[in-house]
Amino acid sequence: MRLLLYSFFLILIFGCSSKTNQISKSNTNSNFEIVSPESVGISSERLYRIDKYFNKSISENIIPGAVTLIIKDGKIVYNKAFGNENVLEEVKFQNDNIFRIASMTKAITSLAVMMLWEEGNFSLDDPIEKFIPEFKNHRILKKFNKKDSTYTSIKANKKITIRHLLTHSSGLGYGFIDSNPEMKAIFAKKNKKFMNNGVMCFCDEDVKIENVIKNIAKYPLHHEPGKQFTYSVGLDVLGYFIELQSGMSLSDFFRKRIFDPLGMNDTQFYIESDKRERLVSVQTKKDGKWEDFSDNRFNVNYPVEGSKSLFFGGCGLTSTVTDYGKFLQMILNKGKYNGNQIIGKKTIETITEGQNINAWGSQISLAFGLLTDKDLYKGYGGSSGTLSTGGYWNTSAFADPVENIIGIIYKQTYDIGNDPTSAAYRRLVFQSIIE
Repeated sequence: MRLLLYSFFLILIFGCSSKTNQISKSNTNSNFEIVSPESVGISSERLYRIDKYFNKSISENIIPGAVTLIIKDGKIVYNKAFGNENVLEEVKFQNDNIFRIASMTKAITSLAVMMLWEEGNFSLDDPIEKFIPEFKNHRILKKFNKKDSTYTSIKANKKITIRHLLTHSSGLGYGFIDSNPEMKAIFAKKNKKFMNNGVMCFCDEDVKIENVIKNIAKYPLHHEPGKQFTYSVGLDVLGYFIELQSGMSLSDFFRKRIFDPLGMNDTQFYIESDKRERLVSVQTKKDGKWEDFSDNRFNVNYPVEGSKSLFFGGCGLTSTVTDYGKFLQMILNKGKYNGNQIIGKKTIETITEGQNINAWGSQISLAFGLLTDKDLYKGYGGSSGTLSTGGYWNTSAFADPVENIIGIIYKQTYDIGNDPTSAAYRRLVFQSIIE
């Protein structure tokens, strides 16, 4: 699990086709103009290295496949699908496939919080207890009893603020993927009455987000709020906060204030029946062979099965590469896309400013991982200020405001061993820039 979390944060901070055809035939209709790479300073010859790399990675059984997208200066220069989304059934990836994007939901929730912040009704340094009283009188875990998951705790000296929740410095944990096994056990025990095995996000049960978040407020903290980085359910708490502030469900707020104005027509928590066939399978590797992934803790098919009533701010959305490209292009455009000013220019500057240092010594902003001058020597790829995000099911994206370039790679895998393809893809995108 530690390796999994490390791989995720490495992402966070930072079909065969001809050499001349950079857009595969299944490209979905979008607001983006499709142009030749050379017209925006990209080398077609260098882009072909991406084709060779992914064809090789698939032939060597490293991944079953992927869908990729590159946007330069607001125009698509590369959009290709490689390999199979379901190996056993030989179902090919398509550019308009819908993926579970998990923690890539967080950046959208952060944007929503900042849209409401612009309206002047709260400060980022307001304590969350001002809006959700159950978060008063927090306590910090002191001693844990493995036999029955009981524990002792001490009173916290500081209050959890909205900024703490945005930057994973609240001290809250993260349930079944928590880095501390003791906190993981506490989470499972305390949340079991609301959902199976205490698993958030990937939940198909008929439970209310209000009950889940108010129950989370009873958990002990890892540490004093603001003391350090601990990956947490902070954005899930803020998803409920958005509902309280807006008077809408999180799903409706996203749709009305973000997705519809941006034209993100294939982004949603739960997928309509006419789009169900576009949802890809989750693949895992067993004895060197690909098969559908299943987990007795939750239903992998939560986007199309179950109650479809739970909206978490930290995870749960499904989307396409093109839709997420629209979201990132809006960020690079200082809040504007598709003729709509979603959020103010100066607010975007606040969102993308460094706020906190994560567990691996890299900067994060209010919504993204952030590449800084001191990280350039590491060779992740990109200019200082490059934003990045990633998700549990092996999806990731980055956006460089200096080069005005976006790279997105969606896979849908779990527990497949070493997978260097996302990091390599990022380098391959940046090496293609020649002007």
